[in-house]
Amino acid sequence: MWALHRTSLRLRSQGLNAGAYRASCVKLVPTISAENEAGVDQSHQTTYGRLMSTNKFYYTGCASPKFSVSRRELSSRAGASSTKEEDNDLEDGFLELKEHESENEYEASLSDGHEDGEQPHDELELSDAEIDPSEKKSQAGKIESELFRTILNAPGLAVRPALDKWVKKGNELSRKDISLALLNLRKRKMYGRALQLFEWLESNKKLEFVEKDYASRLDLTAKLRGLYKAEKYIEVVPKSFRGELVYRTLLANCASQGNLKKTEETFNKMKDLGLPVTVFACNQLLLIYKRVDKKKIADVLLLMDKENIKPSAFTYKVLIDAKGLSNDIDGMDQIVETMKAEGIETDIQVQEALARHYTSAGLKEKAEAILKDIEGENLKETWWRCPTLLRLYANLGNADEVERIWKVCESRPGVEASLAAVEAWGKLQKIEKAEAVFDMMSKKWKLSARHYSVLLKIYANNKMVTKGKDLIKRMADNGCEIGPLTWDALVRLYIQAGKVEKADSVLQKAMQQKNHRKVMFRTYMAVLEQYAKKGDVHNSEKIFHKMRQGGYTSRLTQFQTLIQAYVTAKIPAYGIRERMKADNIFPNRHLANQLVLVDAFNKSAVSDLLE
Repeated sequence: MWALHRTSLRLRSQGLNAGAYRASCVKLVPTISAENEAGVDQSHQTTYGRLMSTNKFYYTGCASPKFSVSRRELSSRAGASSTKEEDNDLEDGFLELKEHESENEYEASLSDGHEDGEQPHDELELSDAEIDPSEKKSQAGKIESELFRTILNAPGLAVRPALDKWVKKGNELSRKDISLALLNLRKRKMYGRALQLFEWLESNKKLEFVEKDYASRLDLTAKLRGLYKAEKYIEVVPKSFRGELVYRTLLANCASQGNLKKTEETFNKMKDLGLPVTVFACNQLLLIYKRVDKKKIADVLLLMDKENIKPSAFTYKVLIDAKGLSNDIDGMDQIVETMKAEGIETDIQVQEALARHYTSAGLKEKAEAILKDIEGENLKETWWRCPTLLRLYANLGNADEVERIWKVCESRPGVEASLAAVEAWGKLQKIEKAEAVFDMMSKKWKLSARHYSVLLKIYANNKMVTKGKDLIKRMADNGCEIGPLTWDALVRLYIQAGKVEKADSVLQKAMQQKNHRKVMFRTYMAVLEQYAKKGDVHNSEKIFHKMRQGGYTSRLTQFQTLIQAYVTAKIPAYGIRERMKADNIFPNRHLANQLVLVDAFNKSAVSDLLE
């Protein structure tokens, strides 16, 4: 009997009648309860057997201020009671458009919805049996190579005219050709070109779409144009193809983009449509709750127990990361033991997460032991682990080990290992070494904006504005498409230099770009935080409004930062409670304290008038 089922038995044995009620149904609705200082109703703290340890993941019961389980859907008050650590995690966790961030590869891999090879949008991708061995080895056949290169060589927004021209030359398309082209575009994160290919196929009726094609098109739309456009696209998908694959693709994007309300609404919609509750869907809930409301993790596990859904390896990975983020190292270790007891091996992703969390907790020896396990007996035979080792040793501040690992992979440096070396040397503040590796890369490969953004971030962190500007010019000269990662790095470059207005100017220009790329959530927040620190209410409100225009619904952290501007300026925030209520935002302890302060300013202002 697996650990989650033991948990349910334990709950019932403890006499929690609310738990029995919750286990009979699966709707989450808001309830009200008094909270203690930690924001948790103490009377309902329950240990989740071997899977969950005692002091972080709570079974909240019907008296929780968050929700209780009843009928067949999920709803909640986002952020009604989160800790400061959770709020910071929320801000740091948003990987907009699923752009790869080398500093947090583990989080990126989780956010992408991958679990042991399963993807939410299995777009047109061929099984091993469908690909000729020679084509599989070379990644593409001749026709695929021509199609892919046609798309690759087309100007950024002119893929469709290039495809028209290509077909007029007498080239024919097959599903396999398209599949391999899309696979290569996906691998290179060329989502814009992949979406243009799909739009061209659809408008020209070059392919008879099935559900996985619609799901892939939906995924690209969500990545590039936001969740609203993705939902609108579902409306045009024929009803016969609006199945579990389409909706789970939307669900994965809602979770990866950090939109709690949409994630829960999509989960509810799937249940209302009678679609199966799968481990994949539950894992998406775990992902977003890990970021914004860790106490709800327990409710998802209870739901999985009720629905007889066995945790996957990915489930354990999310739980391990959640425990580590909560600095509950003992609880994290217990989950690892449970994972092993269930016959699931700890792969390099899990080992990487453990090393990161041991490092953060100051457990250097434990982290180093994990790194030795990752390296194995002969790193030359497992050279593909070099990027992970470079980053983790840099986290430990161990320059000697970074040097040793880099020497191993320097003889056959791949792009990712080289990029990891740049990042590692930058973290160790060995700027010249980082630049030397980057120069080697630029001579050896054609680099994208993603690669440049790593060095640009190093310059930003070290307030090297002139070098940062020169690198941006170099990117433009080399034909790099400037996107969200570059905008973010440039904004932070100016912020670190104390030039908030210039950072704001970059942000405004980025918003006006017509390439369908959304500015990252954290980029807005970086500027908003600076204005809040200065007590600049006018510009704080402006950025807050721009975030809405940029497609971000209001979140707890946004209101906290906005109200901080009023607190710093020592002026009342008229109507702020009504604005929060309209956005379904309910204050946690920190925000409640801020509201008390702005209320005091309000009373002072009224008193001055009466006097």
